Amino acid sequence: MEALAAQAVVASLQYAPRPLAEKLGNFYTGLLDSFIPRLRRTAEVNLTFAFPGRDSAWRKETTDEIFRSIGRILFALARFPGINADNVHDWIRYEGFEHYIEAKRRGRGVLFATAHLGNWELSAFCHALLTEPMHVVVRPLDNPLIDEIVETRRSLSGNNLLSKRDFARSILHALRKNEPVGILVDQNSAVENAVFVPFFGKPACTNMTFARLAARSGAAVIPGFALWSEAEHKYILRFYPLLEMSGDAEQDTLRIQASIENAVREYPGQWLWIHRRWKTRPPGEPDLY
Repeated sequence: MEALAAQAVVASLQYAPRPLAEKLGNFYTGLLDSFIPRLRRTAEVNLTFAFPGRDSAWRKETTDEIFRSIGRILFALARFPGINADNVHDWIRYEGFEHYIEAKRRGRGVLFATAHLGNWELSAFCHALLTEPMHVVVRPLDNPLIDEIVETRRSLSGNNLLSKRDFARSILHALRKNEPVGILVDQNSAVENAVFVPFFGKPACTNMTFARLAARSGAAVIPGFALWSEAEHKYILRFYPLLEMSGDAEQDTLRIQASIENAVREYPGQWLWIHRRWKTRPPGEPDLY
C-alpha cells in the first residue's frame, strides 16, 4: 500500500505540467507536516538551541521552508527520467567548479562531504550529466518496493549506488581510479566508530568513517551542496574550497562538521531540521527529544 501511494505521488509529479507539479509537491509535504506532527516538533527543538537569538515566528517560517524544500526535492526526483544533458541547465548550474578541477588534478580521487541541505538527490544526479558519473553512498529505504522506485531514478544519469551497509572497499577502489564519491555526513550516528563534535554548539554524535577514508586514500575533500535560488528558480551546485585533512580522524571530523554548519547557517531553511541530529547523547545527558 505504501509503494502504491508512492507510485501515485511520483506519477503525478512526473507527468503534471511543471507549475502544477511544483504546487503538488508543496501539497504532499503539507500533508506530511499535518499527519506526522513530530517532524515539526523536532524542527522546533533543533532550531531553538541552534539559533537561540531567533523568535518563534522565525522558527515557524524556517520550518515551513523546510517542507517547501522537501517538496522541491520530491518534484525533482519524480522528473529525473526527463532530465538529460540537453536540459540539465534548466535545473542547475555550477559555482566553484574550479575546486573540483583542483581536486581531480591531485589524482587521488574526490570525496564530496555533503549533507541533507538543498537538494542532495539532484546534485549527484546532475553532476553525472554535467561532468562525470560518481559513486553515491545510500542507505536502503525500509520499504524495498519504495527503495526500488527511488534507486531506479538515482541511477538514471549513470551514477553507481553503494549500499551504506558495505561500502568502504568499493569507495577506496573508486578513489584509486581518481573517481568522485559522494557521502552524506550530517546524520546522527550510533556511538560505535563515532565521536561527539560540536555542531551548532551542542555535541553531536558523528561517524568518523568519512575522515578515515580520506586519510587512507589521500583523496581531496570538497564540501558541496545543491542550493535553491529563488531568484533563478533553479539550483546552484556549489563546491566550496578543498578541506585539507590532517590524518587525525577526530580533528578532521570536527573540521568537516564545521564546514557543514557554516553552509547550513547560510541556508537554514534548506536543511533537514526534522531529522533528530542530536538524538545520541554523551553519557549522562538527557534525551533532547
